[in-house]
Amino acid sequence: MSKPRSLALPPGTRARRLDTVRGAFAVLDTAPAGERRGTVLMLPGYTGSKEDFLALLGPLGEAGYRVVAVDGRGQNESYGPRGRAAYRRRALALDAVAQALALGEGPVHLLGHSFGGIVARSAAVLAPRAFRSLTLLSSGPGRVARPQRVRIRVLRAGHALLAKDRVWRTTRWLDSRGEEPDEAVDSEEVLGFLRRRWMLTKVAQLSGTGRLLLRDPDGAAELAGLAMPVHLAYGSEEMVWAPAELAEVATGIGAHHTVVEGAGHSPNVSHPRELAERLAAFWQRVDAPAHRAAPLSTAP
Repeated sequence: MSKPRSLALPPGTRARRLDTVRGAFAVLDTAPAGERRGTVLMLPGYTGSKEDFLALLGPLGEAGYRVVAVDGRGQNESYGPRGRAAYRRRALALDAVAQALALGEGPVHLLGHSFGGIVARSAAVLAPRAFRSLTLLSSGPGRVARPQRVRIRVLRAGHALLAKDRVWRTTRWLDSRGEEPDEAVDSEEVLGFLRRRWMLTKVAQLSGTGRLLLRDPDGAAELAGLAMPVHLAYGSEEMVWAPAELAEVATGIGAHHTVVEGAGHSPNVSHPRELAERLAAFWQRVDAPAHRAAPLSTAP
């Protein structure tokens, strides 16, 4: 989960509902400043929400991009059913495809952070014509690190035995034991938001998506087979997936490759301007007419 440092909406950003053929989703929709270069759909990670991308919205809007960050089904302010079947991988991927189509601007750039990368990868495989490119931000393929697997198992077991507020206090303790550099939360406003987000998110969503994280197969072959540019971006201090394994995958499939020095699992929070510059450079290259016939080279 990312922890925003501020909840202030950047200029040109509005909170609204995005109506799709698969229901309505809560989104933050940022208009581009000046000439529009493209549209980006962003999917948050496990226990996260659209607010995880707040620090990115302003810089990307300044770079000319419309950015739509979404709460997935059952996540934060988006409705979700109670049954676990609603949170299977294909169902979540179909949601992402529906969100992209509902934006009404043709193929969009797709970015998924952490668990959102698993959903984004599945959506790109399911409906490649809906997307111009795929960016996995601090996300596999590959198995998540053991401390994160333990944390997910603790949370899933806790929901089966304890009240949701008790599980929230447990997550705060676990987070305090593994805080990333520069990501500690001091603001009472932000702490209050994190608790509200946790309480709003459906237990079935937390359980179902946690199960997917634990069982996600190695998706390198899926990525290699995609007929679109792929970008792997992560911090040099990434702790959920092994950076060396991510670099190996990027090289193996010929993906564009970004390493944000000094960042952990959430460069979208800790290094938003540097990350925004690297993302915009990737998308501009994807959209350049000369690029259409040739893949991007791997370039950290």
